[in-house]
Amino acid sequence: MIPSLAVARELQRRGHEVFFVGTERGVEARLVPAAGFELQLVRVGALKRVGVVRRLETLGQLPLGTLRMYGLLRRRRTSAVFSMGGYAAGPVVMAALIARKPVVVMEPNAVPGFTNRRIGGLVTRALVSFPETSRYFRRGRTEVTGLPVREEFFALTPKPSEGVFSVLVTGGSQGSRTLNRAARNSWPLFRQAEFPIRFVLQTGQAEHEALSAAFGESKLCGEVRPFIEDMPSAFAQADLIICRSGAGAVAELAAGGRPSVLVPFPFAADDHQLRNAQAFESAGAAKLVLDSDLTGAKLFELVAALARHPESLERMGAAARRLAHPGAAARAAEILEEVAL
Repeated sequence: MIPSLAVARELQRRGHEVFFVGTERGVEARLVPAAGFELQLVRVGALKRVGVVRRLETLGQLPLGTLRMYGLLRRRRTSAVFSMGGYAAGPVVMAALIARKPVVVMEPNAVPGFTNRRIGGLVTRALVSFPETSRYFRRGRTEVTGLPVREEFFALTPKPSEGVFSVLVTGGSQGSRTLNRAARNSWPLFRQAEFPIRFVLQTGQAEHEALSAAFGESKLCGEVRPFIEDMPSAFAQADLIICRSGAGAVAELAAGGRPSVLVPFPFAADDHQLRNAQAFESAGAAKLVLDSDLTGAKLFELVAALARHPESLERMGAAARRLAHPGAAARAAEILEEVAL
């Protein structure tokens, strides 16, 4: 939703009328009205990782949902449709294709999701974050634009080496059990080795109290927080970032030019987090560790090894910055203007 809102704001700034289509149970139900945009609701469910009954329910909803979206696009005289994929995009994208409306998709992952894979050969333009993603769409219709990221990340400069090595561990706003557990189990090892480290951990709300108490007992320097509001500042203070490899996370790492250890969420749809991490590792921008392999000992070993070689961290950060694409929202808006009927 954050990239979609960035594109919507850019279109609005250029004088265009924008409305969203989504479900009443998705995050869009909260974020879109809060941002001042209109949200049209569609009834549709998921098709992947659900039971047979739910899948049949979804398939039954698709024709009616598509028909309703077709009528909506006609009534609103819609000039173009922008989609980030996801199951909620299915009916409106299908309706746009039937109505011969231009469809511009933004695919931030190395491997497209279900919806974008199915319509890859039919879309007007595809905006991707990784060059290798282009093979899923028609030749000549893709452009590497990257994902819209807050400008504060692009303003970050390389962090100079200091006496204390600063590590940021974040599993996202909800936290990650795997990252939380590995961090907690690594603290005694850092303490025993008398390793000069500053540890910042974003835990999510559920595990914050227990981890905060354990961190206090470790006597290490740093802080444990349920949620970090100012993530660009947290990035600025980190020598190394350990995190998941969702599209938003890797886009921010690239924009900030920060070296990282990426731990893909193993249950992500189509294993897209693994593909994102592999793309970053291949570019020399990150180290990849599987979720099942991340232990306290592994985390300690990686951090200690990387801290001993600041030149490697510098190269990783520079490689990450080469993957960044400033101005993604503006370019998406330009392309929508180009193809609009």
